[in-house]
Amino acid sequence: MTFQTTIAHPMETSGVGLHTGVQSHVRLIPAPPNTGIVFRRTDLDNFPIEAQGHNVARVSYATSLMKQGVLLSTTEHLLAAVYSLGIDNVFIDIDAIEVPILDGSAEPFVEMLEQAGIRKLRRKRRHLKVVKPLEFTEVDAANPAQSRRIGIYPAEEFRIRCYVDYAHPLVGQQEIEMVVRPETFRHLLSRARTFCFERDVEPLRAMGLIRGGSLENAIVLTDDGVMNGPLRFADEFGRHKALDLIGDLALAGLPLLARVEAYKAGHALHTQLVSRLLADPTLWTITSEEPAEAPVPIHAAAPSLSPVPAADRATGFVETSS
Repeated sequence: MTFQTTIAHPMETSGVGLHTGVQSHVRLIPAPPNTGIVFRRTDLDNFPIEAQGHNVARVSYATSLMKQGVLLSTTEHLLAAVYSLGIDNVFIDIDAIEVPILDGSAEPFVEMLEQAGIRKLRRKRRHLKVVKPLEFTEVDAANPAQSRRIGIYPAEEFRIRCYVDYAHPLVGQQEIEMVVRPETFRHLLSRARTFCFERDVEPLRAMGLIRGGSLENAIVLTDDGVMNGPLRFADEFGRHKALDLIGDLALAGLPLLARVEAYKAGHALHTQLVSRLLADPTLWTITSEEPAEAPVPIHAAAPSLSPVPAADRATGFVETSS
């Protein structure tokens, strides 16, 4: 029998928000069974914002949640750590509008959670098990090669496959495929940092974004190299996109038993997938059965995800569920 979990002891950290530049203090607190992951804005009388798909607000350059007009930004790295380490219930108290970026990865949050410890609760863990596939494509009619696709399919464990392609000598085509478990996330993804291109820095700042960005919390790519190397992994960019994907999938609200494939996707497609999945209860069931304990294949390989079908290229969104 698999039991629900929470953290054993409170832990806290503080830092600057990537986009707002606002300092915030975060405290993780144990929570009872069936609480889920709940943010509480301590600067607003502990106003709760559940980490669930119906609370998604903005997803352009980060995943933000909003409930009754109360906003919380850049949740994905912390959510990826909590979700991947198998923590079902936790209160995340924060005193500002944005989760701190720390070093741009999920590693500081993983270290916090490991120091907090994990405590089993006397309640069965429930999984959201996908029983029918859902996939859709966002077509770029002007440049079909930039079209993006995402899908979720039945599986006996939580598996992701993430493909990225950037026209840069240090990036290019990168693909990550793995079964998501605490050990795989910790060793393969948690240290991968967020990144941006030097040419985009001033335009983003003109939009009121990355006010807290620095060479200490993001990889900055020049036209032919990296401004603040060395990289932690040769494919750190693909790994970070996979990290973001997991953080956004945490908004399903329960541990997933599913395989997710993302082709050039980002926060918008990730969160749309969660919303569309939850909106159609014929695609999933809630179960207390345990995930399969098959061997854990892990690799970062040359891309093999197929391009967007030619028939899809002029139709905008193309969705299939069966």
